[in-house]
Amino acid sequence: MDDYPLLDLFWTMLWFFLWIMWLFLLFKIVTDIFRDHEMSGWGKAGWLIFCILLPFLGVLVYVIARGKGMTQRDLKQAKESEAAFQEYVRKAAGTSAGGRTGSADELARLAELKDKGAITEEEFLRAKAKVLS
Repeated sequence: MDDYPLLDLFWTMLWFFLWIMWLFLLFKIVTDIFRDHEMSGWGKAGWLIFCILLPFLGVLVYVIARGKGMTQRDLKQAKESEAAFQEYVRKAAGTSAGGRTGSADELARLAELKDKGAITEEEFLRAKAKVLS
């Protein structure tokens, strides 16, 4: 252990961390290249070749030239994923995008109206039978 001082260990860990960060950035850029529907096939091929042949320079140039677009595509992807998730939850919960509620929600609303005195017990029972049928 005396052959490898603490400072050398620190520098090794720092360079390893930076290398891993660069790999993450490279993978992010490759996925962004394929996600961009506005870029032509030749443009995608050119950026990929640039990032593979001159990896450090290619990644830096891509981030400088197209970094703002990367952010916009990420936000668009996140919004689309959130909308798809919300739609799935609505379908799974028995509600639709048009604002119609399921029978459990309707019964809860009716019970609340009855508790407030807005409807009578008879009106509540008729509405309940209508919802459950």
